[in-house]
Amino acid sequence: MVAMTKSSSKKKSNRGQLVVVVPIIIVVLIAIVILYRVVDPAPANHLVISTSDGEGDYDQYAKLYQDIFKDDGIKLEIRQSTGSAENYARLKDPKSDVDVGFVQDGLGTPDDAPDLVSLGSLYYEPIWIFYHVKLDRGHVPMTRFSHLLGKKIAVGHVGGGTRLLSERILKAAGVDDKNSHFVDLGWKDAATALRNGQVDAAIFLSTPEDAVIRDLIHDPDLRLMSMDQAEAVSRQIPFLHHLVLPHGAMDLKKGLPDHDIDMVSPTATLLVRDSVHPALKYLLLKAASQVHDDPGIFEKRNEFPIDKVDQFPLADEARSYYKNGIPFWQKHLPFWLATLLDRFLLIIIPIFALAFPILKSIPQAYKWRIRTRIYKLYGELKYLETAMKNEEKQGRTAAQAQDHLSELDRIEEKVKLMKVPLEFAEHLYSLRGHIDFVRLQLKAD
Repeated sequence: MVAMTKSSSKKKSNRGQLVVVVPIIIVVLIAIVILYRVVDPAPANHLVISTSDGEGDYDQYAKLYQDIFKDDGIKLEIRQSTGSAENYARLKDPKSDVDVGFVQDGLGTPDDAPDLVSLGSLYYEPIWIFYHVKLDRGHVPMTRFSHLLGKKIAVGHVGGGTRLLSERILKAAGVDDKNSHFVDLGWKDAATALRNGQVDAAIFLSTPEDAVIRDLIHDPDLRLMSMDQAEAVSRQIPFLHHLVLPHGAMDLKKGLPDHDIDMVSPTATLLVRDSVHPALKYLLLKAASQVHDDPGIFEKRNEFPIDKVDQFPLADEARSYYKNGIPFWQKHLPFWLATLLDRFLLIIIPIFALAFPILKSIPQAYKWRIRTRIYKLYGELKYLETAMKNEEKQGRTAAQAQDHLSELDRIEEKVKLMKVPLEFAEHLYSLRGHIDFVRLQLKAD
């Protein structure tokens, strides 16, 4: 019998605790759902990248990124442009839907585009200056930007990345469109004009793998300028790097170039809107690490992508990537599952940090609730006892006495129906004793 009483009491105690616990659990679950949907929304399944119109390597690299994104269930839409400058213009335009783009160093500043962050440098984009062999002065090669003074130079399209960078470097050497003739031509047209002698020199901004560059370096009537002031230029313009194109690097069989060439180069940078979901930034970094980690004529294996000095601040995700690599979930799980777990942990950990002290206080809250119910009945009994004392002075009628007995019976019935754990049983017995005491006192009067 005692065992059954204990079991019944335990069940009643559990039901009482559920009354306290269930509302807390419901509130926590509602908070999780709201935070999961509002505070950390799921990443978009569509991203727009701005590339180029075929000149340079941006479009080719974007297609490799596209394949990687496709494997993870994300559509990477390629939006062609005239090149780096237009990519940058699209990114900083709030009306544009472009999310990410290839941009060469030196094209912008954080003050001009505060909502853009960098995911790092991807590869070198050397400045190639080809000139017609007829410009060699007494068979002395041209070795400085200042040697182009007064010449007809193809410097790329107006507003393009090649044009902007060329004008900046040439101006530092005292060459501008007032003392020289700048010709607005695209790369292929510039190469044709140079071969035909329509321009004296042409400036290109690309990698050694570019077909235009390889064709020009094999042309016996053209020369590639070796800049004897390359180191000085890289010191004056911090985002430029001094590179050396080794003898024979472009063609070992023919030994091209026939001597080491000093060059300067910015790096191609991946700029992204800061509003892009962190998971997609990590996916871009993952794609960049797969596409750009191979060695090249100028790059060592695994040298890129890298957080080289850049005008734009490095995204938090990129800073974490270069320090710790791809996050654990994204490295070992499918993208959709990794982002799901990341979001879940991001929400669950703070929620449980908040809920733990609340859950810990549940036993105390439950005990407080039980005591409150018992004290409430004690309050009703005290109120009745006070009324009885006031009546003693005036004389209590039979009807009043009967009402008080009925009230005592009502309170006692409540006590009998109250379900409490064993540890509170003594409080109920004590209350029932006080009820009997008041009843006896009432009958004695």
